[in-house]
Amino acid sequence: MNAKILKKKKTIALVAHDNRKKDMIEWVSWNWQELAHHSLICTGTTGKLVTEAINAKAIENDVIPPDISCLKSGPLGGDQQLGALISEGKIDMLIFFWDPMQAQPHDVDVKALLRISTVYNIPTALNRSTADFIISSKLFHQEYSPILKDYSTYIKRDVEL
Repeated sequence: MNAKILKKKKTIALVAHDNRKKDMIEWVSWNWQELAHHSLICTGTTGKLVTEAINAKAIENDVIPPDISCLKSGPLGGDQQLGALISEGKIDMLIFFWDPMQAQPHDVDVKALLRISTVYNIPTALNRSTADFIISSKLFHQEYSPILKDYSTYIKRDVEL
């Protein structure tokens, strides 16, 4: 069932663990012109850094920066806020520069965020290479209708009490 159409102007979630924030800022700075056509939503510190980087590029090139919204820091609930926005259909894709080499105090939240992005079949990049493939796809600036799994049998299942 195709319940959602990703419009040309997308809402893109950007998240980066501390050891990957530098990579995220380099990636955003390199791709700022592509990102400028979309709305961005970020978790806490990542959002502050992304805003600074994109605003600097916009000023340097005398253009209006994109809409950027910041949520709470990931460990303080930002990952859960993003998950809720995904489940409400308000996020079109997730770029998450995840650090697999360092345990996070909110690993369960990270796992839940990745699970919900899969449930709702949104494009999800967990590293720079995948983010490069997503942003360079011809679908990035086009409307797109993802195929969503029908979970109605799960919702209607009998639950014994």
